[in-house]
Amino acid sequence: MPVKVSVIVPVYNPGDYIADCVDSLLRQSLPPDAYEVIFVNDGSTDGTPARLDAVAAEHERVRVIHQENSGWPGKPRNVGIAAARGEFVMFVDNDDYLGDEALERMYDYGVAHDADVVVGKMAGKGRGVPVELFKVNRPRASVANAPLIDSLTPHKMVRRAFLDRTGLRFPEGRRRLEDHVFVTEAFLRAGNVSVLSDYTCYYHIRRDDSSNAGFQRYDPAGYFGNLREALDVVERYTEPGPVRDRLFRRWLRNEMVERLRGQRFLSAPEDFRRDLFEQIHQVVVERFGPGVTDGLQPTQRVVAALAAAGRYDEVTAFAEWETGVALKALPEQVSWRDGTLRIDLTAEYTVHGEPMTFPAGTFEELPAEPPLDAPGAIDWVGMDTTARFDRATLDVLLRERASSATHFQPVEVTRARMPVGDGSRVRLVLRGTALLDLTTAVEGAPPAGGLWDLDARVKLGGWTKGRRLGPAQAHRRALPPAAVVAGHVVLPYWTQQHAHLSLDVDRARKSLGLDGLTPDAVASVDGRLRARLPLHVPAATDVLVRLTAAGADGVRDLPGRLAPEAEGEGALLLAEVPAEALDGQTWRVSVNLAPTADKPRFHPLPVRLRPAAHGFEVVRGTRPGPLSRLAGKVGRVLRGAR
Repeated sequence: MPVKVSVIVPVYNPGDYIADCVDSLLRQSLPPDAYEVIFVNDGSTDGTPARLDAVAAEHERVRVIHQENSGWPGKPRNVGIAAARGEFVMFVDNDDYLGDEALERMYDYGVAHDADVVVGKMAGKGRGVPVELFKVNRPRASVANAPLIDSLTPHKMVRRAFLDRTGLRFPEGRRRLEDHVFVTEAFLRAGNVSVLSDYTCYYHIRRDDSSNAGFQRYDPAGYFGNLREALDVVERYTEPGPVRDRLFRRWLRNEMVERLRGQRFLSAPEDFRRDLFEQIHQVVVERFGPGVTDGLQPTQRVVAALAAAGRYDEVTAFAEWETGVALKALPEQVSWRDGTLRIDLTAEYTVHGEPMTFPAGTFEELPAEPPLDAPGAIDWVGMDTTARFDRATLDVLLRERASSATHFQPVEVTRARMPVGDGSRVRLVLRGTALLDLTTAVEGAPPAGGLWDLDARVKLGGWTKGRRLGPAQAHRRALPPAAVVAGHVVLPYWTQQHAHLSLDVDRARKSLGLDGLTPDAVASVDGRLRARLPLHVPAATDVLVRLTAAGADGVRDLPGRLAPEAEGEGALLLAEVPAEALDGQTWRVSVNLAPTADKPRFHPLPVRLRPAAHGFEVVRGTRPGPLSRLAGKVGRVLRGAR
């Protein structure tokens, strides 16, 4: 079979961090003979070379190229391109890993849309990744119609014929931003770029010791010298005008303005801050015209204007003010509606923990440029933010805690200006209703078993801030019960330490509340077990009822049915219990609410069943003693229990 994809991994002293990378590449859903993995060992001095040689000896699709250290990933990637046989090449860093279906999905998507470059959805664990870019699939994207320029890391799939035709390669040597130069040129010269957003393809990992190459301390002069090379690429392949300005704005915003803001700026040593500021000042003055800064948000425009004017002290004062700005996002009510979790929430910015207030008014004729002093700039930001409030956005994202993969959820948003005091100032409050359809919430499917967190994300006044959704400890609100939806048990809960709102999928046991059933909630009716359970069930679903007694043959699994109660809240469990199944013994009762889940969980009910003249009777259960628990364990071992 022709090789569809060549995965190129530059390697330098990753230690154990390479394990997840290797494992994910060997797990790919593409047939083993449809892809190859090329590790380019760039002079590693740890045990990685021998480890990779062992992997290559065991797997034909893995090759290892050893070379002397070149100082940075550019040359290893180029060596990998030269050795590649695939129709496409995929660049992966040795700290990161892929989703199991990443290569297959990205390849198919690229072929279907005749793409020269395929960008797969990313998740960041301790690292920032693009968010807006991956809201929707983009089969035909360009720098003019999509925020492609927000994704300049090299972790993309590129058609090898495109690389050969253009001669595009990574800059080599010890340097910064080699990926910006390569990816920018690829975007600008590609016949088509396709963005795959309905599957998390790439997991971008920050090491616990922060020793990833991109986190090392840098020399500002060298860094911004390399940045100018990326700007040169833009000038080479675009004409002056709005598109070029928008592309330049990405570097001004991300690599310059954001480095001069808040705690990120203030936490650096003074001499580094001054050097950084001077280098940014030079680039802003040399390369960026009014069209670049005009598209920035208010706070960003302030920092850009102060940088252009060389006002170091004012940038510092503005950064000190910004350190107090935070986002507050409070769930006001959480409820189930036919299997959809509805979250009514409010969000607003705070300053040092207090609601942030803004000048009241319309401010239709604001000065075009912010004042060049910190107090005046702060007032200008407040007025501009009030004027732009109708454009403020609120997003709610469902995030898998284990992988950090995020998924946008539908939100209906309203905006409220709330007068404060004499009415000269207002609070700007966003109210939203998020609707989490648990059948399709994660890339068109239900969330997998595990813990899921809920994040709010607000864009307002030049700030884009996110935070976990949840109140302070003193403001906990009642939450609805667990729900059985699409074959999963979903429990909304407050985290213990910070009272953030999260979802437990298929893991909860006691917290479902089944162990607290009252005696009258469980009954024997015409040979059937009937129990009213404190669960939300949008539609009737099959469950599994397990009867357990001491002894080697002490397990009976019976089919059951869980359905919404005709009146009131809760669900009704029904299961036929044949008299012969009881075999003259007393049985403990548990129920598996999600029989199709990866890891079956049986939830005990606080009752027992014992034979009676009419079939069986329900008696209040007690916690089994040590001897009973030991007998149960022995019985399970004897029958090869799961």
